[in-house]
Amino acid sequence: MHLFYYLLISVCIIFSILPLVRNQHWIFRVLEFARFQVAILQLIVLVLGLLFFTPKTLIFWATAAVTLAFIINHVVILIPYTVIYKRKPVQKISKNSDLISIISVNVYQFNKDYQQLINLINEVQPDILLTMESNQAWEDALTVIENDYPNFKKVPLENTYGIHFYTRLKVENIKVNYFISDDLPSIEASLLTENGERFTFFGVHPPPPSPTEEDTSKERDGELLAVAKAVRKVKNPVIVTGDFNNVAWARSSILFRKTSELIDPRIGRGFVATFHAKYRLLRFPIDLFFHSTDIFIQDFKTLRNIGSDHLPLYCSFSINKEEDLQEDEVETLHEDDLEQVDELIEKGIEEDGNRPTVAQE
Repeated sequence: MHLFYYLLISVCIIFSILPLVRNQHWIFRVLEFARFQVAILQLIVLVLGLLFFTPKTLIFWATAAVTLAFIINHVVILIPYTVIYKRKPVQKISKNSDLISIISVNVYQFNKDYQQLINLINEVQPDILLTMESNQAWEDALTVIENDYPNFKKVPLENTYGIHFYTRLKVENIKVNYFISDDLPSIEASLLTENGERFTFFGVHPPPPSPTEEDTSKERDGELLAVAKAVRKVKNPVIVTGDFNNVAWARSSILFRKTSELIDPRIGRGFVATFHAKYRLLRFPIDLFFHSTDIFIQDFKTLRNIGSDHLPLYCSFSINKEEDLQEDEVETLHEDDLEQVDELIEKGIEEDGNRPTVAQE
């Protein structure tokens, strides 16, 4: 029994140490996703040890102290992404634009239940729809929504990185960017609300670090940070959303947030976890959403399962350029951070081996 306890608590400690290592191999990066689950497991093991482990030796107390320290570390990292964390209250927001709504969903390329998503679109009627992992079959199925969503950009791919963008809003420009790889598209669109407010939308879907996809997070991190640098050049209100294959508290996500000078609406609202849709206890918030200081979130949540391994992410917001009430929520990017950003982008391009093509209008 003692051997089993020490084995289990050692595994928990290793799972806590690995994400602290600044290495982009998936072995180190994938455990960033499971901080909450690891913290709960550590707490259970620690409590059981305190209740039933006898006699309590020096080794026991040493491992218990290390475990408690890691639990505290997990809590400090995760607490901003819970409702316990207090956001600065916004005293007054005068809506200068209509309420805009977005559904962002990884449809899972091999999911054939197209009608579930179509029914959800008809029910929610978002102004913008972003689909990821959408191939030619998904594109064909979604033609039925094009009367309601006459402005679109379609990039059907069979490599699970197809991406489709639909909107009922007026479009000034839509282009497909290839920041890191020529088979890894992202969407950039300049849109107008009904009363003429201009904003820019980015839709992204970088590859995850995993034993079945990319050995490292180099392409993912490079793609996200290339998008962040592109966002810095935009003067309009900005939205960035998609399947980031990254959690909000990961180092590269925080670097994205600092570089782009955007706000994470999860802070103070909760995890809003999207993957895996079928396993609640193993669900992580990897479909992310960021916005500029002149965008104010009204609703931010997941929607019902459409047969995919991801839950759809829903957000509604308004634009307010006159009252900049969220400026203090933007984090400062230091000079050494910017050097790291450029280095990570270059590593992502080198990892793919092919220089990306230019954006396609």
